[in-house]
Amino acid sequence: MRKVLITTALLGAALATSLAAIAGAQPNRTGANAAATAKPASVASDMMAARAATAKYANNLGQAKADGYGIITKMIPNMGYHFMNPKVTTFNVSKPPILVYEHHGSKYQLGALEWVFTSIPTKAPLPGAKYGVFGAACHYVDGTFVFQTDKTKCAPKSPQTGAKFNFWHPRLVTLHFWVWYPNPAGVYSGINPNVHGFNNG
Repeated sequence: MRKVLITTALLGAALATSLAAIAGAQPNRTGANAAATAKPASVASDMMAARAATAKYANNLGQAKADGYGIITKMIPNMGYHFMNPKVTTFNVSKPPILVYEHHGSKYQLGALEWVFTSIPTKAPLPGAKYGVFGAACHYVDGTFVFQTDKTKCAPKSPQTGAKFNFWHPRLVTLHFWVWYPNPAGVYSGINPNVHGFNNG
């Protein structure tokens, strides 16, 4: 039992450290998209690169999980379920740390990619980027979370489901990129009115 608890604690610490690294990462364009972004900014080229790189996840949550993405939130209204890969710690339009899925029936469909920062980047990582905010929170292994500014006050189990504590993060600046689901509010908007019908999914 002690070994299990220690392992869980270490996993939680690793996830928290990884999220902090992701949040603190400065924009660092890498890969094939780097050359394109050295020219005048183009959302279209970034979207093409992002779609090409994440096509394997578009309708395959199982592949995303196999590649290291784990649930960090259940359905956030007009947004989606969030899955994070703690190994992704730098900005790369072709390798997002967070995938946002819509759930319908027994299927999951990728809607948006997401990056998080501890503050608004001094240089926009994507042309014309617009940001949102996600408050400090305690996250649990089943995707439930509780907003909490003090990490020491995170309950060891989810008050909603009893799931084990996973990690805590401070207030974050968020950047969504709706490359897989049309968003009339804009490709960078956190909220997407088109996914309202999936809120109960």
